[in-house]
Amino acid sequence: MSTTPDPRRLRALVLGGGGSTGNAWLIGVIAGLSDGGLAATEADLVIGTSAGATAAAQIAGASPGDLLAATLDTPPSPRRNDPGPPPGAGKASWTDHLERTNAIIAASADLADMRRRSGANALELATEAGESARARWRETVASRLPSPRWPAHAVHLTAVDAETGDPVVFDRDSGVDLIDAVAASCAGGPAYRIGSRSYIDGGYRRSSENADLAGGYGRVLVLSPLGGRTRHPASWRSDLATQVDELRRGGSRVETILPDADSLTAFGDNMMSPATRAPAARAGHDQGRRLAGLLADLWD
Repeated sequence: MSTTPDPRRLRALVLGGGGSTGNAWLIGVIAGLSDGGLAATEADLVIGTSAGATAAAQIAGASPGDLLAATLDTPPSPRRNDPGPPPGAGKASWTDHLERTNAIIAASADLADMRRRSGANALELATEAGESARARWRETVASRLPSPRWPAHAVHLTAVDAETGDPVVFDRDSGVDLIDAVAASCAGGPAYRIGSRSYIDGGYRRSSENADLAGGYGRVLVLSPLGGRTRHPASWRSDLATQVDELRRGGSRVETILPDADSLTAFGDNMMSPATRAPAARAGHDQGRRLAGLLADLWD
């Protein structure tokens, strides 16, 4: 049954995951929308997952134009510009990661089972990596953020409790530093410890977008670097299209921006490669600028 969104909850911006390349594309699209007259950063709520969590924190502390310029001008550096697994993860490591997670998905009965299995695996990886790896990861994430402080407007960053498999949403009232929240949301390899709890990538919650968290908002704009795709069985109903349908049945107006042909070409075959950041950002900027006018009615 449809419900009427709360009029106080106007616009939600959803930023999906997609590694280093996806983060750059998100920055490019948001900058392109801005140049075209659509201020996506003025959303009443920003939801970020994995690389999208990094982007959510970045746009809260710097202008889209400055972020785009930094992405285009800074030489590729895994330390500074690779939202995703810890620095040093090359193509072979990315392939290993896909094989490992594909095996977990295949063995899982449903989303909850998959989250628990993924968390157990990530806790093992964290033990193998040691405490120094956590410290390096936190330092790496901190170097990417324009500010370590939560913004005044609502920003929700997704993660999953590695021990229980329960979904978690961090915000400024969670008692968690912004740096730690982003680090947890991007923890696609070893689990990331915050206090006595450990967390894994927010993409394990439901999808790389988690657009369902925008329920109740009148207008929702979803940016999905992975094009709404999922590796989960269709019966889990975790794909972006299903979430968009749910939002619309709830009374929300929803538009999605998925990578176009030029963006997909810029991505290449390794979403974790810092070398593709600049091409992805340029393609995203071009795409965002073209779409700004078409989406003006949704946002304004």
